[in-house]
This record gives sequence, structure tokens and C-alpha cells, in this order.
Amino acid sequence: KPKGREHLRRLLHWEEFDELRDSRRSILLDALYDSIIFAVGKGFPWVEVAQVVKFTEELLRETKGCSITEAVTILANKLRDYQRQFNTTHLLALCDYFHNTFIRHYKLYQYVLGQDQDVNLTVTHLEVYAPPQPLPLAKGMDRDVWRHEQQVAELGMAEVQKRTNMLLLKETLRLEQEHMLQEAFQDVPATPSRVLERQDLEKLISKAIHIQIECLKELLQCEIQITFDILDLKLQKTTLNLNAPSPFPPSIAGQPGQDESLKPQKANKGKKTKAKK
Repeated sequence: KPKGREHLRRLLHWEEFDELRDSRRSILLDALYDSIIFAVGKGFPWVEVAQVVKFTEELLRETKGCSITEAVTILANKLRDYQRQFNTTHLLALCDYFHNTFIRHYKLYQYVLGQDQDVNLTVTHLEVYAPPQPLPLAKGMDRDVWRHEQQVAELGMAEVQKRTNMLLLKETLRLEQEHMLQEAFQDVPATPSRVLERQDLEKLISKAIHIQIECLKELLQCEIQITFDILDLKLQKTTLNLNAPSPFPPSIAGQPGQDESLKPQKANKGKKTKAKK
């Protein structure tokens, strides 16, 4: 139908219009298109189909603003005017068509086509993302197996993140330690000729050792905690692998014991054959 309506619009030499904003022209185009479908469905020749479109367009224009009584009179007069364009059967079919569509819904047609409407329309453009292309069935896997692999992968990513955090922590503490040591040494006067007294030197060394011990203490505490977290992740991964679901469908392979159990039976059959001979 959209392609047919577009083709009809071009044949009528109408300019392109917005279906949402210009609903009046859209409904008028629908009325003309439906009249064509009716005529073709009733077996009208193509010459008469064109006359049906002309008849519809004139009727809609001439009945604009008229009462329903006046519209019925206009329809009867137009059918009389078009008697030479259609045979009796097609003329009666055309009369029934407009009585059952246009006249029956006349008030609705007049409301839409006969008076201007204040349209407050908001148009929102939404971008719809198509779902991803599914993998071939040959590459598919059981749902439980897929969930298991996802859980194992998440644990692996969490372990990598923990190790990364440890490296970042070491670098942060190293920079913090250097900064604190620089602040401690900045308190000492930078005069070359001045010699530090023993008490000041001991105090400076003690402060530097205290800074290093505190940073090392914090580093050890964090490393211990991260190590325990990594061990816990490894334990979870091991537990998952021990309880891994079996793939579906299971591999069709004969059990080792079955082949071995068949060998004595074959040997017994061979002995029975020799005994009969």
C-alpha cells in the first residue's frame, strides 16, 4: 500500500508532504487510493478506474461544508452526470460504495477535510539497534556450559584487576614515600658551611626510618589482603572447574571396558567352531 500511495501521489502531481504533520492530505490520498482498489476489485476497465478517481476527487471537493442531505443530493447528481462513463452494473456498484463509505462516515470526513485543525504534534526520533547476529549452531554451546565459562572468565578478570591494583599501590606508596622524605630533608638548612649537629642528624635519620617503616607497613598490609583475595578467587575458580557441567550432547564414544569385554566372547565363539569341526 505505501508504494501504491506514493505512485498515485506522483500521478496526481502532488508535492511530497509529511504524513504526520499533514494528516488531511494523507487522508485524502487514502480515499483516492481506496477508490482505485474498489474499482479494480470490481473489475472496472482501466479507463473507468481513472474516472472513479476523478469522481471521488470531485465529490470530496463539492461536498465540503455541506450538510448530509446536500451531500446525498450532490452524490445523486454526480452519478447521473457519469451515466455515460459507466455501465449500469458499475454505476450501481459505485453508488453502493460511496453510500457505505463516504455517506456513512460523512461527519468524520467533514470534520477532517472540511475545517482547519490546530495540531500540536511532537516528533521524537528514536534510534533502534538491531540485535547482534547470532553465531552458527555449530559454534553454539549448552546454556549451563556458557554460564560456567562466563563465571570462570569473570573470576579471571577479577584476579587480573587485583594484581593491577597491587602494582598501582606499590607505585603510589613509592611516590608518597619520596615526597615525605623530600619534605623531611627540606626542613634542614641547605647551607654548605653549616655542619649538622649529632642530635639533629639522629633526629633526621630517625624521621626518615619512621617514614620508610610506615610506608612498608601499609604496603605489607595491603599486599597480604590482596594476596588473600587472589587466593580466594583461585579457590572459587578451582571449585567451579570441579563442578563444571558436562557438554551437551555428550560425546558418543564407546567405553574402554566394552571393547575388552567383547574379545573373550569372540575367542569363545572361535573355540566352539573348532569343536564342531
